Amino acid sequence: MFSKIRKAAVRLRGACRQDAGMVTSEYAMGIIAAVAFAMLLYKVVNSGQVQAELQAIVKRALSARM
Repeated sequence: MFSKIRKAAVRLRGACRQDAGMVTSEYAMGIIAAVAFAMLLYKVVNSGQVQAELQAIVKRALSARM
């Protein structure tokens, strides 16, 4: 009984190891998602309100007394 379970586990482990990585289409989708996220982040950081807040933070940091 134990040997049958062990053989099944070895076969299952071998079947799971056949997928060694992502295929080209998965890489392409990952790159597209990363570029879309980067574009969204760029738009947010370059928006007027965020830019004003970042400038205010920098001004406060530069005007701080040491």
